[in-house]
Amino acid sequence: MPYDPSAFPPFAVTVDLVVLTVRDHALSALVVRRGEPPYQGRWALPGGFVRADEGLAEAAARELAEETGLRAQQPSGPGAGLGAHLEQLATYGDPQRDPRMRVVSVAHLVLAPDLPAPRAGGDARSVRWAHVGELLGRTADSATSLAFDHARILADGVERARSKIEYSSLATAFCPPEFTVGELRRVYEAVWGVALDPRNFHRKVTGTPGFLVPTGGTTTRQGGRPAQLFRAGGATVLNPPMLRPEV
Repeated sequence: MPYDPSAFPPFAVTVDLVVLTVRDHALSALVVRRGEPPYQGRWALPGGFVRADEGLAEAAARELAEETGLRAQQPSGPGAGLGAHLEQLATYGDPQRDPRMRVVSVAHLVLAPDLPAPRAGGDARSVRWAHVGELLGRTADSATSLAFDHARILADGVERARSKIEYSSLATAFCPPEFTVGELRRVYEAVWGVALDPRNFHRKVTGTPGFLVPTGGTTTRQGGRPAQLFRAGGATVLNPPMLRPEV
């Protein structure tokens, strides 16, 4: 049977960004308050329409730069100090997800160290960091509920981040270029939402081949005695993995 393009309705493609960081010892997501219909005044994930002359990865990197000023990093390498980790998350195409027209969203997950207060741009009225628990928890109400199907996309992104730091070195993407074991532990605690035993954690991460590399320096920025500084090693897969505690 010949292919007939007119038999298929046109649709638009967007990229939505689940931008996660650790702020105030909690996993936080970047959200924007929409300044235009639909869902004017509601919070949403940052993102936008894919231009006719760009691919999906290019559109996601552009939106990331416009929203945060960060450059994207290829997901194959360690994240610390090299910009934001960016990877494709999933595709969302429910026919009713956007009241304007048929819109398919290719969502991307972005992980980055603690970032400064963002500034609104484009059609956003305002922009802020919000704790993931505030956006997805049972206490979320009409003031914090996300527009479109962004609550589902955010939940999928959070679960991806939680699972990936078990078996990959991706947790270092939340850290500065040089960090302590204590700072890395607080990343795991924030992402997983659990408290970890400091000594056991130190033993595991320093004993995992290629995970951390000592820089030879120390810091007292966390108070107390000087703590050894590390940077991300070359390993991308952790063996053995850092298994998430059961809650």
